[in-house]
Amino acid sequence: MKTDTFEQKLEESKKILNQLMNPDITLEESLKLYEHGLNEIKIAQKMIEEAKVKIKTIERNSSKL
Repeated sequence: MKTDTFEQKLEESKKILNQLMNPDITLEESLKLYEHGLNEIKIAQKMIEEAKVKIKTIERNSSKL
């Protein structure tokens, strides 16, 4: 399974937002896109949290030197 980067998740979220702004989109399509967009943002937020944990670990390890 391919893992997307944080930047790819943001780009996908932007694409979804642009699609949602289309006045011709149906309600059903809007709901599917909205759900997909929220999932992309949730994954991106998790990536940020994981990066924060790594940074704290690195800082702790470097202070022990």
